Amino acid sequence: MNAKPSVLFVCIENSCRSQLAEALGRMAGLETYSAGTRPSGTVDSGAIASMAELGYDLATHRSESIDQFAHQEFAATVTMGCGDECAHVSAESRETWPIPDPKGTDADNYRRVRDDIASRVETLAKRLLDAQTHA
Repeated sequence: MNAKPSVLFVCIENSCRSQLAEALGRMAGLETYSAGTRPSGTVDSGAIASMAELGYDLATHRSESIDQFAHQEFAATVTMGCGDECAHVSAESRETWPIPDPKGTDADNYRRVRDDIASRVETLAKRLLDAQTHA
């Protein structure tokens, strides 16, 4: 059996949106990573709380730089707010998801963002896993 498709999720600080996507991608059966173009060094407490509601411990994640993935190939790279700064990451496909950063907002907004990302990750995972099955 082939390895799981690998996906890199990138946002600016790697503290919230990309962290949520990495966790949700793992839950969907993908090999996922996340990074930031200017990592904050911390994972957002609201993101941690929203994933705890789904039984996932996001507190074990670390905010990392996109630079450490510069020489790695991915099945897909998904950007959320970092634009052209992510251009140096090699991937078979690229997507940009226009998802607002929930940092500093209430728990309901974190849930909305989490659920939006979950829906997009589910669609991406289905496409990548189906393509792998039919390759």
